[in-house]
Amino acid sequence: MTGQDAALVLEDGRVFRGSAYGAVGQTLGEAVFCTAMTGYQETLTDPSYHRQIVVAAAPQIGNTGWNDEDDESGKIWVAGYVVRDPARRASNWRATGTLPEAMQRQDIVGIAGIDTRALVRHLRTRGSMKAGIFSGAALADADELLGRVTGQPSMLGADLADEVSTDSVYTIEAVGAAGGKGAADPRFTVVAVDLGIKTNTPRMFAERGMRVHVVPSNTSIDQILALNPDGVFLSNGPGDPATQDGAVALTQGVLERGLPLFGICFGNQILGRALGRKTYKMKFGHRGINIPVIEHGTGRIAITAQNHGFALEGEQGEQFDTPFGKAEVSHVCANDGTVEGVRLIDGRAFSVQYHPEAAAGPHDAAYLFDRFAGLMEGA
Repeated sequence: MTGQDAALVLEDGRVFRGSAYGAVGQTLGEAVFCTAMTGYQETLTDPSYHRQIVVAAAPQIGNTGWNDEDDESGKIWVAGYVVRDPARRASNWRATGTLPEAMQRQDIVGIAGIDTRALVRHLRTRGSMKAGIFSGAALADADELLGRVTGQPSMLGADLADEVSTDSVYTIEAVGAAGGKGAADPRFTVVAVDLGIKTNTPRMFAERGMRVHVVPSNTSIDQILALNPDGVFLSNGPGDPATQDGAVALTQGVLERGLPLFGICFGNQILGRALGRKTYKMKFGHRGINIPVIEHGTGRIAITAQNHGFALEGEQGEQFDTPFGKAEVSHVCANDGTVEGVRLIDGRAFSVQYHPEAAAGPHDAAYLFDRFAGLMEGA
C-alpha cells in the first residue's frame, strides 16, 4: 500500500474507503468477486477479466509474490483489483517481485484495507455492477465519482473479444512423444480461435502431442481450412456472447464441414449460440476454483475452475434440434443448475463452461482434452 487514500465507488452509490494498492489514479469497470484462495497471478492475467474490477474474497493476497512463469497472457487484463489484507512481504522461491510492484509497472489501480466480506455480500445480493477505484489526484466528492462510474459502458452488450485476441497467427508445437511421435510429427493439428485464450490451453494440447495454430478472433472459415486442421477449438474470452455474430457464423461453418470442435467458457456460449440457444447475463456469475459440475450422461461430478458472467439458457439433460443434428445440455452446475456444457449427440462437437485447463485450480476435468483427441482420432 502507498499510504494514500483510495475509494471504491459502486453504481448503486455505495462507497468503500481504503488505501491505494498498486498504481495510483482512476480505473473503471464491472465489479465482480472471485472466491479462489490462490492463483491471483493467473486471475489478473486472464484476458476473460478484461474491463472487470476483481474483488478477492480471500482475505490475504500477495503472499507468494509475482513470478515469470504463471502469467496466462502477456499482461495484466483486470481493470482493477480489490483486496482486504495485502501481504507485507512475498515469500516464495519462484517469486521475482511482488504483486503491488507488478500492478504499478502495468498501471493497474487497486485498493486495499476495505471490508471485502461486506463487499462480496453486497455484490452477491445486488449483483455485479459498474464500479470505479479512485486514488491520488483522481479523488473527488462522492457525487462526481458516482457520475464517472455510471457514465461508463455496461458489460451487457460489450464486444471485447477482438480487443484481447492475437493480431496474427502463431503456432505452439507438440512436445514430448505422443503415440510414438515427437514434436516434428504431431499427433494432430488443432486450430484454436483466440477469443481471449490463456497460455495454459495450448500447453495442454501440446502435452498431448498436438500442434496448435492460434488464430485471431476474426479469422474466416477458409483461413482455418487452409491450415488443414484435425479439429477446431474455441477459447475463453471476455464480454457479452450475444455480440459475437462473427464467431457464431465461423462455428457454424466448422459444424457444416463436420470438423471436430471443442469449446471452453466463452467458447461454450459461442457453440451454444451456433446451435440456436440464447444467452443471458447472470446476476453475479461464477468466479472461483471449487465449483461442482454434473455431467448428465455419466453422473460424474467435477470440481471446476470458472470465470463467467454470462450463461446459456437450458436445463440439465434437455435435448433440442439444430441444423447440425440433435444436441443436448450435457453439464450443469450442482449449485444453481446453470448450463455448464452442450454437445451434439453424434459427438463431433462439445463444449464446457468451466476451465479444464485451469492453472491454480482443480484438474478434475483435464480428461476433456483427451476426449477431444479421441474425437479427432475417430474422425
